[in-house]
Amino acid sequence: MPRVTRALAGLGSALALAACATTSGAESGAEPASASKPVSPGFDKNPYPSTYHPYPGTPTALVGATVFDGTGAQLDNATVLLRGGKVEAVGAGLDTSGYAVIDARGKFVTPGVIDIHSHLGDYPTPSVPAHSDGNEATSPSTPDVWAEHSVWPQDPGFTRALANGGVTSLQILPGSANLVGGRSVTLKNVPSRTVQGMKFPGAPYGMKMACGENPKRVYGSRNRMPSTRMGNFAVNRQTWLDAKAYAKDDKKKRDLAKETLQGVLEGEILVHNHCYRADEMALVMDMAKEMGYRVTAFHHAVESYKIGDLLRENGACSAVWADWYGFKMESYDGIPENAALLQQAGACVVIHSDDENGIQRLNQEAAKAQAAGARMGIAIPDGQVVGWFTLNAAKAMGIDSMTGSLEPGKMGDVVLWNGDPLSVYSRPEKVWVDGALLFDADDPKRRPVSDFELGQQGEGDVK
Repeated sequence: MPRVTRALAGLGSALALAACATTSGAESGAEPASASKPVSPGFDKNPYPSTYHPYPGTPTALVGATVFDGTGAQLDNATVLLRGGKVEAVGAGLDTSGYAVIDARGKFVTPGVIDIHSHLGDYPTPSVPAHSDGNEATSPSTPDVWAEHSVWPQDPGFTRALANGGVTSLQILPGSANLVGGRSVTLKNVPSRTVQGMKFPGAPYGMKMACGENPKRVYGSRNRMPSTRMGNFAVNRQTWLDAKAYAKDDKKKRDLAKETLQGVLEGEILVHNHCYRADEMALVMDMAKEMGYRVTAFHHAVESYKIGDLLRENGACSAVWADWYGFKMESYDGIPENAALLQQAGACVVIHSDDENGIQRLNQEAAKAQAAGARMGIAIPDGQVVGWFTLNAAKAMGIDSMTGSLEPGKMGDVVLWNGDPLSVYSRPEKVWVDGALLFDADDPKRRPVSDFELGQQGEGDVK
């Protein structure tokens, strides 16, 4: 395998870990996107296809590890076999002939970490106005914009997420200034000269929506609608009504915004809804039923614990922090037991970052949420908690048939941890993406460096 430092930098490797920016300050997972349906003849529905190709890998056997496979299972003294970019087998007593054997005794293996809510590349490091490309805050509804058209592949935050957090896949969302912020894009966390070289092959698009304080503050401050929560819903409902009329018009002139909305109505594009308060999430689910779409996941969702049963019944995941609360009024009722109470209710739990630093510690955030539950008497097995930042995230992003768990035939996205991944003292020791070893803590030459970092102090450092 080629060395992953300057060779990757020469490819323009840029890994982006920019903070989630708003303009303010599962076991039941989401259903995968439905089969593609023709929307209108004469144009390409996927004009910016993935050009991603896995880096070359070597058949590898991780032997003697404690394995959390992402599905909830814990396997002790197990072996994980990687070949041809895929997980070949997981279990005890496997034949390792023909594999590069790594002694993983006393260590832990998980699927690659997945962040369902990131703004890396759209709000890259350094965080300067020239790099602020995540919110098209010029209209309350902008479904026509695509987050991928702002992603800067040279963002050094991608490297930090890989090396410090074991992140192998992530969803880049527009910000939350608008009721409809635009399309999201799912990326493989690999060095590439172009965003298309990072795009996760076969991943459905998402669409970012936002309710609550952000849209009404941004546009109310400009003395235009919406300036209230009822204004938020009025604008949203009319937007959906216009989209439904557009979808019925067989002779329509192309409208990029309505094409995205129609994709949602046809089940091809998944809705990711920024929303904090329980009452608003309940209203949004009612609006979705009225208009004929479904919310895949509510993001931030600090009051999800109040409506766990409704979320379960509607098949909506909650992508949450462990303990962020109180930084604005709609986050005031956030509690650290949120994730545990959702798990107890049988709802889908995902731990997300929305932050360039938090993405490096999703495992620790999950552990904090688990501990908060334990303190109130809700015991959640470690294997299920690992699923909060692996398989459940993949389900809500529509990629769980390809990644998120260590099952034969899935992508070889794997993290070898030097200790229990739910311990604050543990770090990724090695990270594979599609079976290619892209980070090795013991090999300084195997640390991706973006062009932006070349020649700068701390180049290639693991922070």
